[in-house]
Amino acid sequence: MDSKLSMKAYLIIGTMLFALFFGAGNLIFPAQLGQYAGENVWMAMAGFLTTGVGLPLLGILAIGFSKSRDLQDLSSRVHPVYGLLFTAALYLTIGPFFALPRTAAVSYEVGIVPFLGEGSMTAGLIVFSIIFFAVSLLLSLNPTQMVESIGKFLAPAILVVLGILLVAAFFSPMGEAGPAQEGYASGAFLTGFTEGYNTMDALASLVFGIIVISAVRKMGVTSPKGILKATLRSGVVAAALLAVVYSGIAFLGATSTSQLGLLETGGPVLSGASSHYFGTFGALLLAVIITLACLTTAVGLTVANAEFFHKLTPGISYRTYVFIFTVFSLVVTNAGLSNIITYSIPVLMFLYPLAIVLIMLAFLSPLFNHSRIVYVSAIGVTFFIAIVDGLKTLTGSLGVANPTWLQSVIDFYSEVLPLYADGLGWLVPALAAILISGVAVRLRSRGEAKSPAFTNR
Repeated sequence: MDSKLSMKAYLIIGTMLFALFFGAGNLIFPAQLGQYAGENVWMAMAGFLTTGVGLPLLGILAIGFSKSRDLQDLSSRVHPVYGLLFTAALYLTIGPFFALPRTAAVSYEVGIVPFLGEGSMTAGLIVFSIIFFAVSLLLSLNPTQMVESIGKFLAPAILVVLGILLVAAFFSPMGEAGPAQEGYASGAFLTGFTEGYNTMDALASLVFGIIVISAVRKMGVTSPKGILKATLRSGVVAAALLAVVYSGIAFLGATSTSQLGLLETGGPVLSGASSHYFGTFGALLLAVIITLACLTTAVGLTVANAEFFHKLTPGISYRTYVFIFTVFSLVVTNAGLSNIITYSIPVLMFLYPLAIVLIMLAFLSPLFNHSRIVYVSAIGVTFFIAIVDGLKTLTGSLGVANPTWLQSVIDFYSEVLPLYADGLGWLVPALAAILISGVAVRLRSRGEAKSPAFTNR
């Protein structure tokens, strides 16, 4: 029989989940959205919260609902090879390719840049990133309770520091929200929706799901129904905290442009606002808290990636993977935060639709008896649309013309796929694939069930 969890237990697990999700991207992207959405900030935030909060919550629940051992187990319902490749790509994306370098880059932009002269930016990033990843390397090689303890301290500390800053911004805004920029002027919700991809939290939720489930089980809840219920309640706590923080940071960004101007990334928005309201001390306090938080996130991501790939290839030691991922992340970090973000977007435009469809399939799976053909058809359709979106976004980021074959495909998709111009061209085809293949599977199952009875007559 399941233990009955108290509200305190749900708060503990929910806060833990918030701390897992809350990293570098959770700070900078709402601030950047606020600046560029301006007067349309709340419509844009509705879209952002859908993918930045709603999808991560569904991702956590999908792992519990599907009774999967982990992400690889769930994605292997498409095919074992796909499960391996998708899981590896996801780990690398939230690890050394993008999210891990981003932890150091955000720490530098928020914590160090405000105190440097214009001519020493590049050298400063090199020195800071070497120190940052040297400490991360040492902690990752010997992960101890110290990192977990620091994390438990930092989560409430960040909330307190940000809370003070956001309350000041709410009661004494730096200015009025400016005019909406770029896509936010005509399609604020859908632009915010795709901007939510940048947090990478929906991808991470498919990894974190098993961590939450393990925590619930340790508290005495073991039945599938009880685990799902406890996971939902804990997830709502984390989602509520994320939504409040995101909304506050977005409002801060929207009202900051008259004082700070339109900035390339969200990092300087936070440091600039801290200096505006609390002077040098405020900026310094925010810098220390965020740098430590990003450091513990970096350790967690390094450990998770090293453990996953060591499990795949036991011949390469855990320590070797830690060293490889740390050095690789150090190199990527020195490309600068704006470049990291620029090159991550095409990958996210490819991976996010696949992750969203996998989450939908996890919940709908009992309706079609977990048939592999439904998984294959839905993921297959999504793959061929998402890969084109990723390539289109990449050429746009690089400022180069699309190859003729790619442009032909894009033109075709633009003509026949609803919502393609908004980055959601995969949605209707994926739903249609699930519906058609799911109905076909149900009809075939009924036919097979009736056949023996008819034969015996």
